[in-house]
Amino acid sequence: MYVKLCGLRTEADVAVAVDAGADAVGFVFTPSARQVDLDTAKRLVAAVPPGVLTVGVFAGVPASDAGDLAVAAGVGAVQLHGDYPREAFAELADLPVDLLRATALRADTDLRVGAYGERYLLLDSPIPGSGHRWELDTLATRPTGPWLLAGGLDVANVADTITRAQPWGVDVSSGIESSRGVKDHGLMRDFVAAARGR
Repeated sequence: MYVKLCGLRTEADVAVAVDAGADAVGFVFTPSARQVDLDTAKRLVAAVPPGVLTVGVFAGVPASDAGDLAVAAGVGAVQLHGDYPREAFAELADLPVDLLRATALRADTDLRVGAYGERYLLLDSPIPGSGHRWELDTLATRPTGPWLLAGGLDVANVADTITRAQPWGVDVSSGIESSRGVKDHGLMRDFVAAARGR
């Protein structure tokens, strides 16, 4: 099970995520309790070993600005979160990064991984980062390929959610926090273990 831990803000967060076995770590560049500035992001990205994907998370930011920040920070992937059109992904297609399309599930959501040129698809709750768990019953058709499930996941429910939804991977932010924007290192380790059935 592919596991992404998102909203990391400190070197200690990164060290614990890597030690716990996370496959990807996310850094939020847009206004939020989890936001990091460019200098911090560069420092954190530099602390991540090869083999762990570093993801710059952007919402409500023009795609060109997101691309510039991502390249400057040195992340390996750009996550465009929200109602970004295909054209936004096309703007970033030539950059040396993977693309991740993160969206809420709606009636018109294109569930084909790669439909916008992205490598990964992430299905999130309507209010990203809120800890709100959405109804999996609305996911009548499962995507195929590398898709991640997010939204209200935590140590207590991730194993059952994986069994029910059968995602390729999972993504968590608020579910591994002691308070908004502050990661709980014990929960980070426990989440990865629970997601992998350990």
